[in-house]
Amino acid sequence: MPTAVPKTGKVLRKSSLWNSREVSKNQNGSSDHVMEYSSFTTALLRWFAQYGRELPWRGIADPYGIWVSEVILQQTRIEQGRDYWLRFMERFPTVEALAAATEDEVLRQWQGLGYYSRARNMHAAARQIVELGGFPRTIEGLRALKGVGDYTAAAVGSMAFGLPAAAVDGNVYRVLARHHGIDVPINTTRGKRTFEALAQDLLPEDQASAFNQAMMDFGATWCTPRSPRCIVCPVADTCDALHTGRVSQLPVKEKKLKVQERRFSYVYVRHKGKTALRRRPAGDIWQGLWEPLLVENGPLPELGCTLNLLARGVKHVLTHRILLVDFYFAEALVPPALPAGYQWVDEADLGDYAMPRLVEKLLELLHP
Repeated sequence: MPTAVPKTGKVLRKSSLWNSREVSKNQNGSSDHVMEYSSFTTALLRWFAQYGRELPWRGIADPYGIWVSEVILQQTRIEQGRDYWLRFMERFPTVEALAAATEDEVLRQWQGLGYYSRARNMHAAARQIVELGGFPRTIEGLRALKGVGDYTAAAVGSMAFGLPAAAVDGNVYRVLARHHGIDVPINTTRGKRTFEALAQDLLPEDQASAFNQAMMDFGATWCTPRSPRCIVCPVADTCDALHTGRVSQLPVKEKKLKVQERRFSYVYVRHKGKTALRRRPAGDIWQGLWEPLLVENGPLPELGCTLNLLARGVKHVLTHRILLVDFYFAEALVPPALPAGYQWVDEADLGDYAMPRLVEKLLELLHP
């Protein structure tokens, strides 16, 4: 029987949910043993068999392809992520190919996805995997890879190796919070433990991969943040939030950190077919990416030539930051002295340098 899950000091009654029995059969069709699933689990597996999304990384046993998809989709909509996955796998078809690439090559392929630490961590993990001689086949081993957390380890482990580990992401939080009526904040330690324990209780050990994917797809396509499809929901009869009028209130999150506003001025300096770039340092946004001359909260530089304003107050939103940016262009007849860290590069080679999406917007103004 599953453990009780706290709501607000109450014990969640789930006895009515644990009333379905699924028979596992061997290759000859005879019964090996009886697996007892909750009605919720059974309903989700049946829903997934009918409505699960067709995705290029589904149905493959390659842990590398599965892992790449999970990393890409951590902060990316699936419509965009699908195309990036296909391009990434074409460029780096194996973990060995990724490990052998340079960081610049990996960041260039990642350009536009944002959260570039994901790409750097994946590159480092690929080298770990090659050094190990292959992918770890335990949750602990997967968790030891650079940048791999509990969710990614469970997702890759269950889908690639059939490990009985529940993968809990934002979709899973939402589905379980609504169905079980849990208002423990999901972005707290208590909330994380609560939902992970419940998901693990509901997980059918012999169908971990299908169940994890079912939960992800159900949350992404039916039990959505807005306008969920409650009328045709396969677990509507047992959904606490639906019967108590709290669908729009669950899951609960504690207040977010205050968003920081920063003001940038980018100056694209051209001199005889070259422009000035630097690689962004560690400890700030866009570590390792390239950018033109940057001024933050200060006067524009003296370059000995006219600075032409291309755009003012361009708004660029990051997770905990809002950037307000002015774009300038300068054509220098005499090469100006550059601040430390900057270097002249051929404009014809700009495509070889991985840059933030914000800098791409500046380039698009220069080359519409």
